[in-house]
Amino acid sequence: MLLSALLAPLGIKEGFTDTDITAIAYDSRKAVPGCAFLCLKGSASDGHSFAPMAARSGAAVIVAQEPVDVKGAQVILVPDTKKALSLMSSAFFGDPAKTDIEVIGVTGTKGKTTTAYMVRAILEAAGHKTGVMGTIGADIGGDIEPLDNTTPISYEVFRQLRRMADAGCRYAVMEVSSIALREDRVYGLPFKIGIFTNFSEDHIGGVEHKDMEEYLQCKAMLFSMCETGVINADDPAAEKLLLGSTCRVYRFSMQGQGSMNGGGCRHLNRPGLLGVEFDIDGDLKLSPKVGIPGRFNAYNALAAISCCYKLGIPEEAMLNGLEGVKVKGRVEPVPVPGDYTLLLDYAHNAVSMESILTTLREYNPGRLICLFGAGGNRPKVRRYEMGEASGRLADLSVITADNSRFEDVLDIIEDIKIGMKKTEGKYIEIPDRREAIRWCIENARAGDIIVLAGKGSEDYQEIKGVRYPFDERVVIREILEGLK
Repeated sequence: MLLSALLAPLGIKEGFTDTDITAIAYDSRKAVPGCAFLCLKGSASDGHSFAPMAARSGAAVIVAQEPVDVKGAQVILVPDTKKALSLMSSAFFGDPAKTDIEVIGVTGTKGKTTTAYMVRAILEAAGHKTGVMGTIGADIGGDIEPLDNTTPISYEVFRQLRRMADAGCRYAVMEVSSIALREDRVYGLPFKIGIFTNFSEDHIGGVEHKDMEEYLQCKAMLFSMCETGVINADDPAAEKLLLGSTCRVYRFSMQGQGSMNGGGCRHLNRPGLLGVEFDIDGDLKLSPKVGIPGRFNAYNALAAISCCYKLGIPEEAMLNGLEGVKVKGRVEPVPVPGDYTLLLDYAHNAVSMESILTTLREYNPGRLICLFGAGGNRPKVRRYEMGEASGRLADLSVITADNSRFEDVLDIIEDIKIGMKKTEGKYIEIPDRREAIRWCIENARAGDIIVLAGKGSEDYQEIKGVRYPFDERVVIREILEGLK
């Protein structure tokens, strides 16, 4: 692509020699002949110091926000290289969000991943192929590319949007983190809809946010980048979030404060399916069933329905999409032949374990069985806390391996048992995770809910520095085949 076409979105029309640009790089180790290298300032390093290295690797252009001394490359100064990277990356990949795909952004402290997949499920039920970008990775129909962050650097955002558009996606649903908004990872990206799920304390301190006010201000940026903001009117921070916003606002509520109002939430419970059902009044009147357990998921579903209503999606697709929705590794049901329920979840600390087990306890299982381990080379206190949480909330804990890394799995299990013994909870130890899963399947009773906690969407086990393939979906399938 011509340099002039890359610089046009920056408003730069002169002061450079036009040339073909082969690639865009922001890591000097990935600079190639003919590329444009952008000097980014980060908390740990300053890309300006690597400009000479990029030039030696053949970079044709160095884009910087302060003078750099290089040979053999043009230097173009801009006020902000992070913003420049976003605008130039969009142009380099053919401005996908302007021409080929409509982008929906989801921000909030909790519920971003689940809401994004609910929106995707509805859109695909309506016949619209949809990509998802977020915590689980960049997902096109189950073909997932890992991402470094929930919302990656702008170059990767636009590369993935181009990949989705080329794969035939009409929509892309993105989790948009507050850090990403602050760091201009989605700068200049036109969002069709922005969704606000909720706001609570998180990401405060260190290199994240200095206080709650900054955290909210960063989230608020999305609502000056989207056409329509779909807002949880019940959250106390909602109106402050919208101060200075430029979008049209559409509110949803479980307390009768919105244009889309939900209520009457109740549990769905049958073997293989745990979920919620609730009623909607206002702009729509329907009673969706949601194939993910937990009353809080009624809020996520209401957000997804509100978003899709503004996109003109039919009610039938809303109902069908939500009933069949799955989020990989998030209370994910796995088909089994018996009258019990087997779930996979990413819960890997005491807080998330307490949340999932408390939620599942509401479904009155015959037995609530929790299989889990703990990560090696991590603080031991996490193991004590996880043991205590499972011992207190599960009827039976199956203690096994997770990513033991460079520790002995038996030592990790002993630490978990320290917390477990603070409770009266029953437990068994099966160090081999595959065998532990087999035990759960072979000993399941009608009405049991079994949750395999800790791995979620991971497809490996890390032992002594080596990652071995371990996708629990595959493991379960192999075990069931062996039991036929």
